[in-house]
Amino acid sequence: MLEQLRLFCARLLRHTPFISIIPDESYIRLMYSLTTGKNLDLGNPQLFKEKIQWLKLYNRNPLFTQMVDKYSVKAYVAERIGKKYVIPNLGVWDKFSEIDFNTLPEKFVLKTTHGGGSCGVVVCSDRNKFDRKTAEKKIRKSLSQDIYWNFREWPYRDVPKRIIAEQYIESGNSDLTDYKVFCFNGEPKFIQVIQNRSIRETIDFFDTVWKHQEFVGLTPNVRNSEKSIPRPARLNEMLEIAATLSYGIPFLRVDLYVVNDNIYFGELTFFPASGLGTFTPDIWDLRLGQMLELPSLHSFGAQ
Repeated sequence: MLEQLRLFCARLLRHTPFISIIPDESYIRLMYSLTTGKNLDLGNPQLFKEKIQWLKLYNRNPLFTQMVDKYSVKAYVAERIGKKYVIPNLGVWDKFSEIDFNTLPEKFVLKTTHGGGSCGVVVCSDRNKFDRKTAEKKIRKSLSQDIYWNFREWPYRDVPKRIIAEQYIESGNSDLTDYKVFCFNGEPKFIQVIQNRSIRETIDFFDTVWKHQEFVGLTPNVRNSEKSIPRPARLNEMLEIAATLSYGIPFLRVDLYVVNDNIYFGELTFFPASGLGTFTPDIWDLRLGQMLELPSLHSFGAQ
């Protein structure tokens, strides 16, 4: 009951009309306490989730804004690992009403450029059956949300709120399998595999030699897949891509897809679950935290 009350208060906090007057550190401490039931130690952070909050406050490289912008990041990625890994854009607009659907192919994907996860993603697998009203409602809702103010993920603060259409990637399944590579100080350590998002989501973690791990996360009550997950044939190449894109960064999650033996870039994530997710067993919160080496404040030129 107490946990439910805390989570309810956390939701209220995200929607308070006075959210902008709360300083970042105060807000982050309060959100952390309400979500986890613990006090946040920023002076000597040990847990993965604690160190992610520390990075929100102090790791403020202006380049990170481009890296989380779903439109601008594609040029950044193409320059570093090659254009062949980037899913082509079909268009970019400021408002849903500006989209001329007659210019789009039969299959496409719409995304908002300023949000994380799938909250601002609409997949069209058949334009003749496309529910435009439902799509508009989802896109408008995403455009009204703000990750910076709600979670103080500062790289999103200056990302323009736009809509892009991407080329539809044929996979044979309604859901693409996500390979999310957890990189610590530029070194890939674990691959989070997410499957069947729209049916019954499963999450599994593997190390870099594809040994299945005992822990799961970051979603509460998530389960492992009941079927064995084969090692990707181009795993080494995926790890090289992740290492290149995360070079020089304390923590970065590099999201990739593999379709028909082709590797595609998904997105870059600095703060998975905004550093408020859970690991089961929870000892892995500490173990992953031990892998994340925080630089000194002076090396960031912290604000």
